[in-house]
Amino acid sequence: MADDAALRTAAADGDLLTVREAHEQVSASGGAGTPLRTLLDWVENYLMANHPDLGRTGAVCPFTKQAARIDTVRLGISQAAAEDEEKAYALIRDGFAALERIPSKPAMRHFRTVIVGFPGCNGEQGVAMLKRVQRRLRFHSLSRGKMIGMMHATSEDPGLWNPDFRPLRSPIPVLAIRHMVEQDAPFAAKHPPLMVFYLMKFPLAGLKRLWTYMRTGG
Repeated sequence: MADDAALRTAAADGDLLTVREAHEQVSASGGAGTPLRTLLDWVENYLMANHPDLGRTGAVCPFTKQAARIDTVRLGISQAAAEDEEKAYALIRDGFAALERIPSKPAMRHFRTVIVGFPGCNGEQGVAMLKRVQRRLRFHSLSRGKMIGMMHATSEDPGLWNPDFRPLRSPIPVLAIRHMVEQDAPFAAKHPPLMVFYLMKFPLAGLKRLWTYMRTGG
């Protein structure tokens, strides 16, 4: 398990754990009320689950559900607070390298994902700091064919399939890294900077998906 050991030491703050390891750590520590337990519950019972307000069938995040099945999800907790922007930035930047080291079959590499919770950033200033980290890493992310997303308790970003739904809400602030995939056409259609990198990565298939989405609305 050398690769997993390397993953767990890749970040400056906090371990990166498989879902199984996260369960084991929660059980060993008594679990209830801990940030890791909160993050794990949200990932398994929200991201990987259906939701009546989603506006489509399937899990809120189908890719996370499949990634968990093939053991390519890595979870972490950072103790960075609102005043620790450089610490959070370094952790998430290192997360891109950690993502690439997750063992997977070549055809399944696009399911790799890193999800880091920041329980010390629940306040307005903490959320603002994480948004700055996300913005600072956006070009780094897109230029490498990756996506960096943020979720927090007061997110007002509307759902793609139901504008009244708020899919990016989470009990603690989260920054997540994953691979850009063809199915990201709806996101690309709404964010021009993303569209440029999306079409560079998927010039033909991506253009077809974008055309279909914009013509039919999904």
